[in-house]
Amino acid sequence: MRVIAGKYGSRRLQSLRGTALRPSSDRLRETLFNILGTAIEGTVFVDLFAGSGAVGIEALSRGARGAVFVENHAAGAALISRNLASLGIPTGVQVASRKTFAGSAEILRVDAMDALERLAESGARVEFVFADPPYANRRAYEDILVFLGESELLARSGRFIAEHRRKTDLPIIAGHLERTRVVEQGDTALSFYKPIFAA
Repeated sequence: MRVIAGKYGSRRLQSLRGTALRPSSDRLRETLFNILGTAIEGTVFVDLFAGSGAVGIEALSRGARGAVFVENHAAGAALISRNLASLGIPTGVQVASRKTFAGSAEILRVDAMDALERLAESGARVEFVFADPPYANRRAYEDILVFLGESELLARSGRFIAEHRRKTDLPIIAGHLERTRVVEQGDTALSFYKPIFAA
C-alpha cells in the first residue's frame, strides 16, 4: 500500500496482516481524492475508523493543513503512529483549532462518536469527515449522519464522505446534510454529503 500522490506520493505505508483491517483500496482512494481535487488544500480532514491511516495521510500529502485520525483499536492506532513517523509527519497537535501548522496530525484512540463529540465540544470546525466503518455496522453510519446533521462540527463548505457496500442505501437527507453524489466502484461505493441551510 502506497501514498498515491502529492508530497508523500509513492511512499510505502504499512498495514496489518490478516483481516484485522480492511483498508480502502488504492483505486478507491484515488477516485476519492480526484473528486475532492484542490478543495483539500488548507483544510482539516477527519479520518474515522482510520485503520492504517492511509486516507488521512493521502489528505495531508495533497495539502490538507491537518488530519485527525480516529482509531479505537490499539493495533490500528499504533500502526497509524508508525506510518506517520515513517513520513516525518508530526503528531499530537490539536489540529482542529485554527492555531496549527501544515502537515500536523492527531491520533484519537476513542470510539468514532466520542471523537466527533469531543471535537464539536471543543468548538472545532472541520472541512472533511471521512468514515469507513465495518460495512455490516449500519448503526455506525446512521449515528454519524445524525450527529453531523445536527451539530456544527462540519463547516458550511464542508463534506462528509462515507465508504460503504454498493448495496447499502444511506439516507438522502440527514438533518442539515444532503447526499449529493454516490460513486460506485465494484462492490464498494462512496456517498458524498454537504450541509444545506434554509435561505
